Amino acid sequence: MLSKSQISLLTSLQHKKFRIVHSLFMVEGYKSIKEFINSAYQVHTIYHTPDVAAKLLKLSQKINFQEISLNELQKISSLKNPADAVAAIKIPQWPLLNYISLKNKFTLVLDGVQDPGNMGTIIRTADWFGITDIICSTDTVDAYNPKVVQATMGSLARVNITYTDLKEFISPLKMPVFGALLEGENIYKTDFGNEGFILMGNEGNGIRPDMEAIITKAVTIPRIGGAESLNVAIATAICCSHALAKSYK
Repeated sequence: MLSKSQISLLTSLQHKKFRIVHSLFMVEGYKSIKEFINSAYQVHTIYHTPDVAAKLLKLSQKINFQEISLNELQKISSLKNPADAVAAIKIPQWPLLNYISLKNKFTLVLDGVQDPGNMGTIIRTADWFGITDIICSTDTVDAYNPKVVQATMGSLARVNITYTDLKEFISPLKMPVFGALLEGENIYKTDFGNEGFILMGNEGNGIRPDMEAIITKAVTIPRIGGAESLNVAIATAICCSHALAKSYK
């Protein structure tokens, strides 16, 4: 049975300030939790209903498990229809990124992405294309927001997220910066080489002017139809696909 203090702690993790205080975030559902058990993340505790106990115990005997009722699960879940388990997982302290760690690969850079669904989809997209690092501006939505975590479908377990001053971090590295803008080179004709930053902007305002100044190659996805804009998560997937096109050949 969960104590009142446990319920209070776990529900507080739906808010960023308490995730920071406790250095914990929540992952819901057996499938997603399984991804984190098999990753570098440290699983603090898994709270589960009796029907998934056997499956979870097969995954690891070293994790702290606590069996709870469906009613208790509903109290701590952020979902309207709770899954079969909820895990409290430690927020990692990723190693500092540098030129050596980013060389010869592509890294996603997010300038002010705000929507949790978009953020989660971008993380999942990065995982699909084998991109292991995403660097975010400090006002980009928190990757450990429950809606973001849910949208990643477990891919967050394989992608490192760093929040920093983008211009200050990227400028000294002297690596190509491909910025997705409305005016730029046709992405289908762009040679991305084998490394660089893929910079994506805010849903409504795009890339900030001060960040545009560090772009070395502006690229655009040609518009054929009449849509005013393209969803940032979809645009990110297209950019990643073409940046990594050489890897498919």
